[in-house]
Amino acid sequence: MRVKCVLCEQIERVEPFSLLAKNLRKRRVQTYICQECHDRIGKKTLERRKNENFKLYEEPEGDPHI
Repeated sequence: MRVKCVLCEQIERVEPFSLLAKNLRKRRVQTYICQECHDRIGKKTLERRKNENFKLYEEPEGDPHI
């Protein structure tokens, strides 16, 4: 199965019966990001977290809709 990265538009091959391929076929809205872009985003996120202006908004404990 051929997939295209949504960020760099690089076309890669994924095994047709892998879990990733199954999820991409099942949920058409789900997007594919290549490993290079994934690593780049992770590295930049860690750099932003070291900044003192970074705020991590976490969900409150428990379900507020109960």
